[in-house]
Amino acid sequence: MDNLTHGLVGALLGQAGLKRKTALAMPTLIIAANIPDIDAACFFWLEGTEHLGFRRGITHGPIAMLVLPIALWAAMLVWDRWRRAKYADRPEVNRGWLLALAFIGTLSHPALDWLNSYGVRLLEPFSSRWFHGDSIFIIDLWLWIGLGAALWSSLRAERRGVAIWSRRAQTAVLVACAYIFANGVLTGLAENRVATALGQAGIDTALVVASPPPLAFWKRDVFWRDAKNYGSTHVTPFAEVDLGEPPQPHNAADPRIAAMTISNKQAQAFLFWSRMPVASFAKDGALTLTDQRFGDPRTIERFRIVVKPVD
Repeated sequence: MDNLTHGLVGALLGQAGLKRKTALAMPTLIIAANIPDIDAACFFWLEGTEHLGFRRGITHGPIAMLVLPIALWAAMLVWDRWRRAKYADRPEVNRGWLLALAFIGTLSHPALDWLNSYGVRLLEPFSSRWFHGDSIFIIDLWLWIGLGAALWSSLRAERRGVAIWSRRAQTAVLVACAYIFANGVLTGLAENRVATALGQAGIDTALVVASPPPLAFWKRDVFWRDAKNYGSTHVTPFAEVDLGEPPQPHNAADPRIAAMTISNKQAQAFLFWSRMPVASFAKDGALTLTDQRFGDPRTIERFRIVVKPVD
């Protein structure tokens, strides 16, 4: 998910009552909820599409889930020592609770990242397998509105002295969980409906992936492929499934791909990340790699790579 969503979740967890546990709880939760994205620093040394194969990996895996909270906890203790030396009236930190909150905030990050189609390597470095929840669009406006409004309402109630201000945040967390669960159900239903329709059409699919579009969370863009061809359609809860345009060859097993990408770091990184690769060859022999999950390759350059033929 985007960092605003991560930050809102961290803040709401604090506002739900966790910030009462210790001083520096809120900043710890918000920073922890975003800290695995320190891998975004790869943009300083990686070029083109190489970052696709690097992001959401080592800093989202089990070792990072142990090391990052402890590192943040230590940094917050140093900050606490400095602020208490300068401002003696600052409340004390409960070290045990501060460490627990660092873990809670950090663990929330890969859990949210798993929800969308981009993918996250939850077991890195022990396994480089990508996990995809396919339930929530990577930037969900409805989550922004719901989480943001709940946070504002809870903070406003707290400032006014309302005794149950934390319940507003608690309710928002429960509603967000219900929203996420419902979207997961919609994804599963869409995939099953399209797989059934394809089976009735005599197409034995190897993979069916449903992904929510921006804003229209009740709809699903569904992508499918078999050993040779791929296609896509759009599904809404109560409409008949229309398989759409005739399938096209994805060429993912073309032997020329391995020969042309073996020494190309960007192409290798793209193929490592790509879940549904599509290859096409130009008249001059150039290879274009895209991923059918992410729109029109002619307009979305971030998810496209062109490999020139080797002379």
